[in-house]
Amino acid sequence: MNTFIYSNTNKRYHTLDYFYKNKFGCKVSKISLNAGFSCPNLDGTVGYGGCIYCSKTGSGEYGGNPLEDLTTQFNKQKQIMDKKWPNSKYIAYFQARTNTYAPLKVLKEKYEEVLKIDNVVGIAIATRSDSISDDVLNYLEELNKKTFVTVELGLQTIHKKTSTLINRCHTLENFEKMVKKLQEKHIFTTIHIINGLPYETEEMMLQTVKYLNKINIDGIKIHMLSVLKNTTLEKLYEKDKFPLLSLEEYVKIVCQQLRYLNPKIVVERITGDPDINDLIAPSWLPKKRIVINSIDKYMAKNNIYQGDKL
Repeated sequence: MNTFIYSNTNKRYHTLDYFYKNKFGCKVSKISLNAGFSCPNLDGTVGYGGCIYCSKTGSGEYGGNPLEDLTTQFNKQKQIMDKKWPNSKYIAYFQARTNTYAPLKVLKEKYEEVLKIDNVVGIAIATRSDSISDDVLNYLEELNKKTFVTVELGLQTIHKKTSTLINRCHTLENFEKMVKKLQEKHIFTTIHIINGLPYETEEMMLQTVKYLNKINIDGIKIHMLSVLKNTTLEKLYEKDKFPLLSLEEYVKIVCQQLRYLNPKIVVERITGDPDINDLIAPSWLPKKRIVINSIDKYMAKNNIYQGDKL
């Protein structure tokens, strides 16, 4: 019998669906949007070319068309979601590239446009730790009093050598300071990490999660590295053929990572979700249901839970 406290299913980790249902009392769906923002790691503000794994859409494969207004994008995605989950509420997810990288006036217009839509109960904002000004931070604090605000920060790894290789162009110190600022303002903070980055060992991936468990984050998104067409990572992979994790290796590592996470931390994502038309490797990654089921089976077979090693 599953006795994990933050679950009403067979899950042995704290899922986003469970969190939303307990917070809002109903099913909540995230609607991915593309607001047409750029990134300071593209235009030369902090770097050029972006992160080496980043796709042409800036991780916005499942967002809307940036040539359309946000309300149109939202409604198109909503029609798809409503077929699966009628009568749900919604989180508007600003997903593509760096969604605080614009003047405050522009951010207000875009955020507040979607917050006016019926049954939108919050927004999630994907961004970088070096791209939230104090003015924006103060605005988000005020907005958080009216709706549910989540800020999603990309970290990917704590290891400086890897961070330099993937061209992140921000420091761990900068990241940690921003997490602290967001927590001081009681803004729900979710962190993205990537397993299988070039030349990282299992122990290095575990170290990233152990670090995050110590700095008071609210949520985590765990991805598997995708080698996508027309990226710098593709060129590196073709040249060096660095090893990618197998499905079995990925499942084991994720399950071990979960054991070092406080059970209160919401696991918002547990695998990658690449566009199959752009994917070069690994071939198993698009089989999302198989990956998730394999994680569930591994945890049940070994009788492990999120946080059981703390």
